[in-house]
Amino acid sequence: MSKVFTITEGLENMGALRTGGQGSVYKGKRMGAIITAVKILPTPIHTENTDDRNFRNFKNEVEKLKKVNEVPNPNVVKILNSGLTESGSFPFIEMEYIEGPDLEELLKSPHNPIFTIRETIKLAEQLANALSHCHRVGVKHGDIKSNNVKFNTDTGNYILLDFGLAIMSDEQRRSSVRHAGAVEFMAPEQHDGEMFFQTDVYSYGVILYELLAGTVPFPLINKGETARNSVMLAHMEKQVPDLLALRRAQLPENWSEDIKTREMNVPVWLLDIIKKCLEKQPESRFASGMALQDAVLHNSHNSIAKPAVAITNVVEAPSSSGVRVSKPLLTLMILAIIMLGMLSAYAFFFKDLETRKELVTDSTNIVHQDIPQQTEEVIPDTTTEIKPIILDTTAQQTDQDSLKKEFERQTGASTPKPTPPPAEPKKEGPQEPVIFSEGKKYRIPKTTIYFHDSPNNNAPSRGVLGLWVNSKFEVIDEQGNFIYVTLTNNDGEVTKGWLKKTDLKEVPQ
Repeated sequence: MSKVFTITEGLENMGALRTGGQGSVYKGKRMGAIITAVKILPTPIHTENTDDRNFRNFKNEVEKLKKVNEVPNPNVVKILNSGLTESGSFPFIEMEYIEGPDLEELLKSPHNPIFTIRETIKLAEQLANALSHCHRVGVKHGDIKSNNVKFNTDTGNYILLDFGLAIMSDEQRRSSVRHAGAVEFMAPEQHDGEMFFQTDVYSYGVILYELLAGTVPFPLINKGETARNSVMLAHMEKQVPDLLALRRAQLPENWSEDIKTREMNVPVWLLDIIKKCLEKQPESRFASGMALQDAVLHNSHNSIAKPAVAITNVVEAPSSSGVRVSKPLLTLMILAIIMLGMLSAYAFFFKDLETRKELVTDSTNIVHQDIPQQTEEVIPDTTTEIKPIILDTTAQQTDQDSLKKEFERQTGASTPKPTPPPAEPKKEGPQEPVIFSEGKKYRIPKTTIYFHDSPNNNAPSRGVLGLWVNSKFEVIDEQGNFIYVTLTNNDGEVTKGWLKKTDLKEVPQ
C-alpha cells in the first residue's frame, strides 16, 4: 500500500486505489460515511500565490472543472473538491466514488472478451454524452481510456472518471503523456504535448474499437520506452487493423451460431463513426463532443426505426387520419373505380335510350286512341259484379291459438325458441406486464417505453420496444414521478432505468 498521509482537513486518506505516472488515486472518507475518490498529482506546488505559474495554471483549470458540475450529468463523475494536500502541497481533486467495474475489467475473464453490439451502442451514446457535456463548458479530458470509464452498478450508467490530466499545465502534460500515459489510447498530436477537443474524440474511437474487437488498434507489448515509441508511431503512421476480422476471432465459444452471426452484423454507421474518430489529422475527426454526440444519436435512433420502414413499403400503419395504403394498391383501386364508373355510365345511357323508345311508342298509341271511331257500336257491359268475400280472420286466429294451447297442454311441450349462436370468445393477445410500487399497480404498455438515466424529465433516455415476451420487470426504487426498474428480456439481457409513471397505466385496485 502507498504511504498514507493527510490530504486535507475533514478528508481521511483510506489508502491508494491506483497509482501511475500521472498521479495516484486514493480512497477518501469525509466526515461521516461518505466515500470519495481523490486524484493526487505528482508535481507539488510550494507557493500558493498567483505569481507562481504552476499555481495559477492549477487554479485556472480547477475553475473550468467547476463548470462541469454546474449542471449534473449522469455520465460524468461529480467533482466534489480540489486544492493542495496539507502534506507535500500536492494538487488534488476529490471526486465521487463510483461502485462498479471499469471497461478494462469488463473485458477480462469471467466476462466475454468483446461487448455485444447493443451494449457497445449504449456506451457510445453515454460516453458521447459525457464528452459533449465537458466540451460544452470548455474542458478537455485528455486521458480517456478503458480504466477511466466505469460501469455504475447502482444506476446502470457508464461514468467518465479522472480529470487529473485536465488540470495539468501544458509542460506537465507533455512530460506525463510521453513517459507515463496510456499510449494505446493517445491521439497522434499528444506525442507533441498538444491537446484539442478532437484529442478526446480520437480516444473515444479507440475505446469503441476495443469493445468490438477485444483489443486496441495498436497494443502495447511491454512498458519499455521502445515499445511505447513503437505504439505512438503506429498511431501517427500505420493503418488501423480490420476491426471485423479481429472481432470474428474473439467471438466467445459459448455463443450459439445464431448469436455469432447476429453479433457480426455491426452497423455500418457505427464502423464509420469509429473510422472518422481514428483519423490521423485532428481536423478530419468530429470537431467536438457535441458533433460526435449528434452523429451517434442520429444514427442509433434511425437504425432502431429501419425495420418499421421496411414494413410500411407494403402497407403503411394506420394513422389518426385513416387507413393509408401503398401506391400499387392505391393505383389498382383507382382503376377499379374508373371501370365501375364507365360500366354505370354505359348501363345508364342504354337504359335511357330504351325508355325514350317506349315513350315514342306510347305516344303514337295515344294519338291513335284519341281518334274517335264513329262507326263503332257501343255494347253495354253486362258482366256480373263480383263482390269481395270478407273472412272473419279474428275468429280463425282464435281457433288456431286454442288448438296450439291444447297441444302444448297435452304434450307438455312448448314451441322452442331459436337459440342464438354462442358468442365467440374474445381473442386476447399477450398480457401487459404488471408492476407494483408504493401500494399502486401499474401496467407496462406494449409500446416503446423510455428508460431515463436519472429521475429527471431532462435526463438522457433510451427507448425499448415493448415486446414483453418472457420479460421480467423488477421494481428497485421510486422517486417522485419516476420508478426505477430492471428489465430482463427473453435473451437474458438486462436494462435498468427510471420509468415515468405518466408513461405507464395505473390499474385501479
